[in-house]
Amino acid sequence: MSTSDPKRELVRHTLATLAYRGAKTVREAPATFADFSGAGRTPVQILAHLGDLIDWALSMADGTRQWHESKPLPWDQEAGRFFAALKKFDDYVASPEPMQAAVEKLFQGPVADALTHVGQLAMMRRLAGCPIKGENYFAAAIEVGRVGADQIPPKRTF
Repeated sequence: MSTSDPKRELVRHTLATLAYRGAKTVREAPATFADFSGAGRTPVQILAHLGDLIDWALSMADGTRQWHESKPLPWDQEAGRFFAALKKFDDYVASPEPMQAAVEKLFQGPVADALTHVGQLAMMRRLAGCPIKGENYFAAAIEVGRVGADQIPPKRTF
């Protein structure tokens, strides 16, 4: 699916970027990482919040405007919920359905917050002793519409 609205296309690219970076932070995390403490919320609480943020973004886009604070599920289930929420939101943004919230507001609120929390998870991976490899994200194969955990491997890590 594709839209001719450049603002919606930028949001879709941002969601694909969020999925790419999010997949990297949850992939191959050791079981102990979900409950790592010492930095405020635990990683599984942050992952649950990420799903809530994306659900909230969709609810603003479709006009239902609902916020839910979910009780965290086990790590793998929370990761699945996050990617499912990204897919639903991306599908809506790609559709001809009208946006019931300004795209800029969706970006500055829940989408930017989600990007921040993915960065927080990446930092926490390092603090927990299970860091992810850095990479050249400019060269990453990020594709609009690819918003699941199944991401193309990095072109260049360091």
